[in-house]
Amino acid sequence: MEKNREVWVDWMRVAACFLVMVVHSTEPFYLGGDGTLVLTRTDALWAALFDSFARACVPVFVVASSYLQFPIHYGTGEFFRRRAVRILVPFVIWTVVYALVYGEPVQNFRELVLNFNYAAGHLWFVYMIVGLYLLMPLLSPWAEKVGRKELLCFLILCFLTSFIPFIREAAIGADAVCVYGHGGIPMQAKYPLWGEASWNEFGVFYYLSGFIGYLLLGLYLRKFGSEMSWGRTLAVALPCFLVGFAVCVGGFVRRVMESSGGVFPTGGECAVAAVWETPWFYNTFSVALMTIGWVLLFRRFHWDGRFFRRIVLPVSKASYGMYLCHMLALGLYAALYRGTFGIGTEGSLGIMTTPVEIILTAVSSFVTVALVCVLVRKVPVVGKWLIG
Repeated sequence: MEKNREVWVDWMRVAACFLVMVVHSTEPFYLGGDGTLVLTRTDALWAALFDSFARACVPVFVVASSYLQFPIHYGTGEFFRRRAVRILVPFVIWTVVYALVYGEPVQNFRELVLNFNYAAGHLWFVYMIVGLYLLMPLLSPWAEKVGRKELLCFLILCFLTSFIPFIREAAIGADAVCVYGHGGIPMQAKYPLWGEASWNEFGVFYYLSGFIGYLLLGLYLRKFGSEMSWGRTLAVALPCFLVGFAVCVGGFVRRVMESSGGVFPTGGECAVAAVWETPWFYNTFSVALMTIGWVLLFRRFHWDGRFFRRIVLPVSKASYGMYLCHMLALGLYAALYRGTFGIGTEGSLGIMTTPVEIILTAVSSFVTVALVCVLVRKVPVVGKWLIG
């Protein structure tokens, strides 16, 4: 095993990769029809429980990347060269694959000039992480010198900005308005806050909100995060996770019930989902708290025995490729299990139909893409191009 390997980060990356698949396995139970469709009241609850539990997966990836890469300790050119080979080459290849597989290829390739293929929506992650990589060389000199109290102040400020999505919602009122962006993707209309206006979206907190907070959290752990005992870890991590989880579950269910009036099936255009998902936004305090809980918990994972070397480490190294390609397998498994067990409470397993399908889809997808990606990654040159 590599010298000075951060074992806990490998455990965390593998877990985050699985949680991504839980999120995507849950989506068919509240996205469908014209864009949004929940068949039963129990499906609304199952979707809230599973998606909320796994929703911190992407921020956890960002914390792991920040912890390992930030601040950078070599030249900017070398940093971008390494990241390009690791991130951009596999991304381009899988972008082409999805453009050929989903929808109309000619239209897909035309739209790729402007953005990712919306039929492969998970690829948004790559654009976000590349944006953070562009900032790392700029911020690294500051990151090298920043003190604990100063960094903590910025982290607190970033956390305070995570209340903004809820403040916007409250300012808009009960009838939240949605607008449509490129490709018909809906987003909740922004109520202007603190310097924002129709001619200016760069309000006072613009540059400190979003994923920059998770970048700084990884930096804080790297520089100042002393390890805590299991008892103290659980005393901090569990309340953080449970509070965030409760806000996510309760917030989603409440919005679905308000939208449906308690009548199911319920749904509508994708714009409805943009409102339902407000507590799940990655820049909300609910997801931030769950992220803190997950990260603190995994910092106690130091098991580097045979199981780690044979299973966890290879999967961790292949996790980026797994993220890129997993939707191909996940879609097939979701259709297979829905055809086998049925849908909603009318399925063959009754009230347990939905959770069983979510779990089976996530586990099957994870195991399949893990096996494939670990094996492909062993192929010289081609493996690195495809998996990273």
